[in-house]
Amino acid sequence: MVSKYCDHIPLYRQSGIYARDGVSIDRSTMAGWVDHGDQLLDPLVAALGRYALAGAKVHADDTPVAVLDPGRGRTKTARLWVYVRDDRPAASKEAPAVWFQYSPDRKGEHPQEHLKSFSGILQADAYGGWGKLYDSGRVVEAACWAHARRPWWELHVSLGHAPGTLAEQALKRIAALYAIEADIRGQPPEERRGQRQARAGPLLQELHAWLSSMVGRVSAKSDLAGAIGYSLTRWQALTRYRDDGRIEIDNNAAERALRGVSLGRKNYLFMGSDAGGERAAAIYSLVETAKLNGLDPEAYLRDVLGRIPDHPINRIDQLLPWNIGRRADDQRQAA
Repeated sequence: MVSKYCDHIPLYRQSGIYARDGVSIDRSTMAGWVDHGDQLLDPLVAALGRYALAGAKVHADDTPVAVLDPGRGRTKTARLWVYVRDDRPAASKEAPAVWFQYSPDRKGEHPQEHLKSFSGILQADAYGGWGKLYDSGRVVEAACWAHARRPWWELHVSLGHAPGTLAEQALKRIAALYAIEADIRGQPPEERRGQRQARAGPLLQELHAWLSSMVGRVSAKSDLAGAIGYSLTRWQALTRYRDDGRIEIDNNAAERALRGVSLGRKNYLFMGSDAGGERAAAIYSLVETAKLNGLDPEAYLRDVLGRIPDHPINRIDQLLPWNIGRRADDQRQAA
């Protein structure tokens, strides 16, 4: 399981590796083991999801995955959704967590179902499927400056990194906002809010005036107009972080959580079924959360699978990564 979902080695390659050592394990046998392990872990993954959505803020994103489409002789494009609770940049001592969910398509009904019990701040990209959550009144939108920066960077690259262009000017203005974040990372929310209001507030006002001054002066169909429009149409959500120290300047926490999926996708190329996508979401959740808490994913899963068959379901939270990890640290220190 760790080789497949953490080290990105598909089961057929693992079978070949074992065969070189004289151990014959058919790929279908290993697939059955992964399936049975996933069934044991399902209650733990559900507990992890409840914890991830119990915070005041969650980072969210999604990524495409190819899945075999039976009867059509080809693959379809499904999605893995990720929800991250990580308030350590705002001096929180609560454990970070990553919760993945799978869906066979990218319809907005899926994140709406995933987050039906969530109330708080949702930090995400500009995907339209989040809209009904914001309209509900219980979810507050926080946008991502990394996404707002991206079209300016692409324009800068297309111009050969030429100095003095509007793209370079925009990038320097955004870089100044990030420099403030580097100074205040790890401080409590109230400290961050005060620093942002005093230092980032004037920079944001200047940036808004600068962007607004260019509207109507550039072709509406140009890349430059697209870069300007992306920020201005989302300005309230982009600047919400200034007045709330719990919010991050960007959604990079979610994008980092998806890196393992991106690496795996290059190796296994496609998933075998929707059930395989659901298994991947479950095990990615535990593996990535273990890594986020500084644990060895293999040691953690080995420990969990040894305990969970006889563990009381009403105390399933005791097996979450940070709880097991803390006990292990205590035992090492006692020894």
